[in-house]
Amino acid sequence: MNTSSDDAKFEDAGEAALRLKALDVDDLTVMSALVQDAVFPASEITWDASRRRFAALLNRFRWEDKDNAILRGRPVERVQSVLSVSDVLKVQSQGVPKGDSDTILSLLSLSFIPGEDGMGRLELVLAGDGAIALEVEALDVTLQDVTRPYIAPSHKSPSHPE
Repeated sequence: MNTSSDDAKFEDAGEAALRLKALDVDDLTVMSALVQDAVFPASEITWDASRRRFAALLNRFRWEDKDNAILRGRPVERVQSVLSVSDVLKVQSQGVPKGDSDTILSLLSLSFIPGEDGMGRLELVLAGDGAIALEVEALDVTLQDVTRPYIAPSHKSPSHPE
């Protein structure tokens, strides 16, 4: 594999690939902060109804490395990560164009609305008033980096002017 000298490496950040599991709201709050501003094409969303598994391949901004990058004077990074949800009973979406797999979505947050007996609704809130809602039997979400970090194409941290 040929790599450019501009490629960022896990070793540069002094960290291993991120792998987190959220089984309660506190865990999900941490995960939500880490996926804020992740972008992904609609074509990278899958739902396997027979296995009750939902997944999305995200281009995640590395919030956990932002301060280190600034301190070391190097560019900020993104990394591809899989957001996987188990025990999914139903998937609904709003503001996500159907049939347009080239649409780029921007993830703002994850939230959970508990129901009865551990069941509930996991919401992926998207920019532009979009959302993906997952009815789940139990909260079971995994976030795992699957590539090496790469320099963010914008060379900037996402910002949210008020």
